[in-house]
Amino acid sequence: MKTLYFECTSGISGDMTVAALLDLGADADVLRRGLDSLHVDGFEIKISRVKKSGIDACDFDVVLAGEHDHDHGHQHHHDHGDGHADHDHGYSHAHDHSFRHSHEQGHEHDHGHQHDQRNLADINAIIDGAEITPGAKEMAKKIFAVVARAEAKVHGLPVDQVHFHEVGAVDSIVDIVGAAICVDNLGVDRVLCSPLSEGTGTIKCQHGVIPVPAPAVLEIVTERSIPLVITDNVGEMVTPTGAAIVAALADDFARPQQMVVRATGYGAGKRVYKSSNTLRAMLLEEGAGNTDTVRLLECNLDDMTGEHLGYACELLLAAGALDVWCTAVTMKKSRPGQVLSVLCAPADEDRLTELMLTHTSTIGVRVSELRRHVMDRAFRQMDTPYGPLTVKDATYGEIKKTTVEYESARNISETCKIPIDQVYRSAYNK
Repeated sequence: MKTLYFECTSGISGDMTVAALLDLGADADVLRRGLDSLHVDGFEIKISRVKKSGIDACDFDVVLAGEHDHDHGHQHHHDHGDGHADHDHGYSHAHDHSFRHSHEQGHEHDHGHQHDQRNLADINAIIDGAEITPGAKEMAKKIFAVVARAEAKVHGLPVDQVHFHEVGAVDSIVDIVGAAICVDNLGVDRVLCSPLSEGTGTIKCQHGVIPVPAPAVLEIVTERSIPLVITDNVGEMVTPTGAAIVAALADDFARPQQMVVRATGYGAGKRVYKSSNTLRAMLLEEGAGNTDTVRLLECNLDDMTGEHLGYACELLLAAGALDVWCTAVTMKKSRPGQVLSVLCAPADEDRLTELMLTHTSTIGVRVSELRRHVMDRAFRQMDTPYGPLTVKDATYGEIKKTTVEYESARNISETCKIPIDQVYRSAYNK
């Protein structure tokens, strides 16, 4: 199991992500060819080495036509309009005024000409037209969809009405497509991410001062229940593009319990903090199968009817619980009761706890964190005399299992008017 792990103790941005993946071993030539195939003009990329707190790190920079090196990795000061996403912040430039932004180096640029805007469909068309793998295209579009949903929420607009300013969107397109190309090139089986470390302070915009974390970042971490760690660093450490990349790609936001590190890469940020301001990425080997972290939510119940408890179990399963079960117990005063147990992903803990408190008589829920080994799974269609049947193949090293999916077997049984056992035997006798 080849796992990519992002360690975000210094935050994360789009350029830091691409740099860390390049340093980890992603092919720079594949990245350049993929970005060159984008139907987007007016940029070039620079890949170099820098020292950050004594650490040798890769630096990835998008240089826009007619401009000096961009500091799009961390804290810009923007002039914002309404509903048009800008740069790595995902905020907006008003398209009826000059394009002005300040860089860490302290100089400003004024561009008095107007630029076209692109909506999400336009950007998806750009991604589809690029000469990159289908996997990279899917990842890039998934990341941009996260950004668009956050921007829509911030600006109070439908997703299809969010527009990305032409110049500002170039940074985001290059960073997001670049990250997707690199992750795809590394050929990882899954992605893990640590909690995101964020700074404090504000971002200046045309309409006033916006606090850190930026509104778009907050929308992204809220949607995915991504844990934030607020540090005493002054400045923006997590950009919307960085947050969107891990929100779209990460399977879990927890540090691995056990790992064998096969490679390490460092991606440089553009600012100076007490920390090194590098994004560390690691390739881990985690054994034959998949190891992940889950939460076990439990409560004791002795005053609910079977009907009401059964209804609560149905609601929890429908809401995304991995499994729900009840165990008969004897409680205080010799009362017969039930322990309601709910297994869930860490990101679903709060939502499912609220359901348990709402739909059962309990006034408290116990929480345990568990580590589990899971067989890798894939679904496929099997031909049978009664039509195609969905089966699940599970593997763990040399261990292999094939099981019939019940719903598919039941549908065939009902359609063909045959016993469901006959459907199962038709699959297992092949």
